[in-house]
Amino acid sequence: MNPDVTILYDSIRWEEKALLEAGKKKDINIQMVDCKKLALDLEKKPEDYGVVIQRCVSYYRNLHSTAALEGMGVKVINCLNTGVFAGNKLFTHMLLKKSGVPTPDATVAFSKDAAIQALETDGYPKVIKPTVGSWGRLISKLNDKDSAEGIIESRETMYPIYQIHYLEEFVKRPPRDIRAIMVGDKIVAAIYRKSEHWKTNMALGGIAEPCKVTQEMEEMCIKAKQAVQGDIVGVDLMESEEKGLVVHEVNNTTEYKNTVRVCDVDIPSLMLDYAMKVER
Repeated sequence: MNPDVTILYDSIRWEEKALLEAGKKKDINIQMVDCKKLALDLEKKPEDYGVVIQRCVSYYRNLHSTAALEGMGVKVINCLNTGVFAGNKLFTHMLLKKSGVPTPDATVAFSKDAAIQALETDGYPKVIKPTVGSWGRLISKLNDKDSAEGIIESRETMYPIYQIHYLEEFVKRPPRDIRAIMVGDKIVAAIYRKSEHWKTNMALGGIAEPCKVTQEMEEMCIKAKQAVQGDIVGVDLMESEEKGLVVHEVNNTTEYKNTVRVCDVDIPSLMLDYAMKVER
């Protein structure tokens, strides 16, 4: 029997297991495909995958498997454009601005010297982020010129993507941020991610608490999702003392384990319901 939905993954996390279990409960035929074992003959008609829910953690596997499958006529959630746009913080920032979504102020510099000059001009502290990355890795707070020179110099020896220096304002806010899970044009659940550290990522020890969804938040998240052409995304927001709510990231392959846990919302079932309704 052909699958209704294919879960494409490269690492089995709680989220992928939850999607499989939700499919069993809803009598949806789920096919689990490990991208590391996948080879696609691009010149042949593709196998029947149904709708593919893209869950690859690897940025490069994610993009290239989506591109291949879409090129062969397979419906993938999220689409290639979302992977490209949401997977790069600079691209996301520019698209959010074009869509009128408030964001933290940011600067991009293309050499160490240019980055240091921008920091000296704009002032400290700033947050330096890789344009491609997740889980808070390689994100550092730059408090002064000495720390900035050391951190930026180390990046100059890394893979070229890390030599694009994305510098973001250090937003004055409560000790938390917000993760809102979007399925279609609706926030299905949202959490505060609280931490004593300035990084609030759950992978770094953040604590999740339920967050009440406001009309302002939902309208902002809808715009953010549409800016990156997403279907199912996680939108990360901060409560800036100066600007109010700002969006600092949109997640293409969002994690939702802690959101399900604290909000008691069946996000995997909602994702599958959405996938079953999309035009193939």
